[in-house]
Amino acid sequence: MSEDCEVVLVGGGIMSFTLAAMLRELNPCAQINLYEMLDDVALESSMVWNNAGTGHQALCELNYTPQRADGSIDISKALNINQQYELSKEFWAYCVRQQILKEPSTFINPLPHLSFVVDDIIPYLKARYENLKTSPLFKAMQYSEDRGQIAQWAPLLLEGRDTHQKIAATYVEGGSDVDFGEIVRQLKSSLVRQSGFNLYLKHKVRDLKKIGKSWQLDICNLANGQNKQVNAQFVFLGAGGGSFPLLQKSKIPQGRGYGGFPVGGLWLVCKNPNIINKHHAKIYGKASIGDPPMSVPHLDTRIIQGKKELLFGPYAGFNTKFLKHGSLFDFPLSIQMSNCAPILQAGVDNIPLTIYLIKQILMSNKQRMRKLNMFCPAARLEDWEARFAGQRVQIIKKNTKGRGSLQFGTEVITSSDGSLAVLLGASPGASTAVNIMLQVLESCFAKDMQSNLWREKLAHMIPSYHCSLQENIAHFNHHRAQTAQTLNIPFCPI
Repeated sequence: MSEDCEVVLVGGGIMSFTLAAMLRELNPCAQINLYEMLDDVALESSMVWNNAGTGHQALCELNYTPQRADGSIDISKALNINQQYELSKEFWAYCVRQQILKEPSTFINPLPHLSFVVDDIIPYLKARYENLKTSPLFKAMQYSEDRGQIAQWAPLLLEGRDTHQKIAATYVEGGSDVDFGEIVRQLKSSLVRQSGFNLYLKHKVRDLKKIGKSWQLDICNLANGQNKQVNAQFVFLGAGGGSFPLLQKSKIPQGRGYGGFPVGGLWLVCKNPNIINKHHAKIYGKASIGDPPMSVPHLDTRIIQGKKELLFGPYAGFNTKFLKHGSLFDFPLSIQMSNCAPILQAGVDNIPLTIYLIKQILMSNKQRMRKLNMFCPAARLEDWEARFAGQRVQIIKKNTKGRGSLQFGTEVITSSDGSLAVLLGASPGASTAVNIMLQVLESCFAKDMQSNLWREKLAHMIPSYHCSLQENIAHFNHHRAQTAQTLNIPFCPI
C-alpha cells in the first residue's frame, strides 16, 4: 500500500500536536497525518506523571541561572525561557478563544513558584534575586529569609525544621501548573473533527528515506501487522526518545555524530490528603555539588484531572530504553561508527554522572526520604510512595572543541532543504513547545513565514512573537494582561 501526504508528524505528544494546531491555523487546507505507536496520545513524556516540569517559566528553577566562575549570576537563559513560555501561554489563550481548547482550568491553574535554599547557598539565591529583579519580567519576585514569611508561603518547609538553620526563599505568585497531556488530548479532539487531519494510533514508523523531493516512510499498523508506505513533502519527528533512531535512519548530514543517553526518573508521591492540602506551590531547590542539572529537587503541587496531587523528586535511574514503552536494545543499537567516539568521550567526561545514576538506582525508599526530609523535615515514609516518572534521552554531540559532550536542553535539527525536522532533548521542552515549533516553521516553511498572510495570522495567534517584552513595557502589560485574563491566571503589571 502507498499513499501521499503533505505533512507527516511522528509522535502523539505536545510537540507534534502543537505543530499540527499551528499549521492548521496558518494553512487550513494542509493535509496532515500524525502517527503514534501507542494506543492513545500523550502516554510518554507529555503525560503529567512522566515529566518533571509542568510550567517552566524560570521563576524558580535555579539551574537556569548558573553562577559564573567569578561568582556573578548568568540570568540570560532565565530571561529567554520566561519569554518563550509566554509565547506558549499566548497560543493557548488564542486556542481557548477559538474554542480549540476548553475551559482553561482543565489544563492550566495558577500556582506560586518558589526557590528554597539553606545555609551556605543563601548568598547565591540572594544574588540571583537581585540580578533577576533588574528585569521587568521578574518584578513581582519576592525574597525573604524570615521564617514566619516562608512558613506562610510553604508551611511544609518549616514543620520540624531546626530553628537554628538559616533558610531563604524567593516567591512569585504568578506561576502556573500545566497538564500538557490534557492540552494534547484537547488539541486531538479539535483536530480529528477537521477534514485533512488524520490520526493513526498503533502505527509505528520503522524507516524513512529521501526519494527525490519527498520522504518515503515505512509504517506498520501494529494492530494488524499490515505495512504501508507514505510519501510526504515534510516530516517532523517529535516522538521524544523515539526520534533519535529515526534521525539516524534518515541519514541527513546534519544528524551525523549525534548520540543519545537515556535517563529514567522516579517520584515520591504523597498519599496523605492532609499533607497534600497543606501545600500549594512549586518549590525548586539547588542540586547538590557534583550532581547533574537533572537532579534538581522540587516539591511539586499538580492539578491532575481536577484533583490536587503532591510529588517530590525526581530521582534518576538508568536503563537502555529511549522511551518508557521502548526496547532495552534502543541505546545499544543507536551506537554507530559516526557517534561512537562522541559517546565514549562523553562517558569519560561524565563519570560522576554514571556514579550518581548508580547511587540513585540502588536507593531504598528510606534513603529517598532523607532527600525529601531536607525539604520537609517532618515527612514520614508511610505518607509517600514511589512512582515511575518516564524516560528522557539527553543529547550527546561534539562541542566547540570537537569532543563529545552531554547536553541538557532541547535542540531542533533540520535537513538542508527544510523537508525534515527532528526534535531531540528534554527540559524545558514542553513549556516552550510553541517557541520550538516556531523555530521549525522558520526553518522549514521559510517562504510561507515571510508572507503577509502568515505574518498577520501569527500576530493574531502569538502577539509577542518577534517582540522583546523586556524592551517594550506597554506591549508587555497589554498582552500579558490579556493572556492572563483569558487563562484565569494572575498578572502583575509593571
